[in-house]
Amino acid sequence: MSSSSRYAGPDRRPDRRAVLLTLAAAVCASQVAAQTTATPPNEVRAELPAARLQGQGSLRFLGLHVYDIRLWTPAPLRGDDPLRVESALEIEYARRLKGPSIAERSLTEMQRLGEFSDGDGERWLARMKQLFPDVQAGDRITGVFRPGEGARFHVNGRFVGEVRDAAFARLFFGIWLSPRTSEPQLRSALLGSSP
Repeated sequence: MSSSSRYAGPDRRPDRRAVLLTLAAAVCASQVAAQTTATPPNEVRAELPAARLQGQGSLRFLGLHVYDIRLWTPAPLRGDDPLRVESALEIEYARRLKGPSIAERSLTEMQRLGEFSDGDGERWLARMKQLFPDVQAGDRITGVFRPGEGARFHVNGRFVGEVRDAAFARLFFGIWLSPRTSEPQLRSALLGSSP
C-alpha cells in the first residue's frame, strides 16, 4: 500500500484527519443548506421580499436560554460593516421578560456602542417602551433596519410601529451587528462567519 493512502493497516481503518475533514464538510454543508432553505416569517417577506437567512444564534445569560435570533438579508452580507444594508433581526424569546426591561437593556447596550445626548436617550427609551411588550416563551420581536432612515418593529408578525431616526437604528441594530458588540460570538453566528 502506498504511503499516500488514506487507509492504513490490513483492516483499512480511515485516517483520522480524513474523517475530521469529512465531518467538517458535512457540518458546513448542512449549515449552508439550512440557510438557503429557511423560510423567512411573513413580516420579513413583506418588508424584504428577497430575504434569506444570513445566520442565527442563541443568547444565554448565566446558563439560562434567553432567546434565539436570526438575521435575514436580501443578499449575503460581505465586508466589515453589516450596518450599510437593509436587514431584519428576528428574536424569538425562550422565557418571560418585561417589555420595559427589554427597552432599558437595549438602551444600555446602545450606550456601549456610541455617544448620544440625554434627550435622545430619553426619547428612544420612551419609544422602545411603547413598542416592546412583555414577552412569553415563543413570542417574537422582529426589527427591520433601514439604513439612513430608521427601524420598523413587528411583534408576533404584527406591525407595531417604527422609529424614524437613523442614529437610533444604527445603534440599536449595532447591539448585535457592530464589531463592538458585547456578544462577539453571537455576532459571528449571525453573520455566518467563524468567531
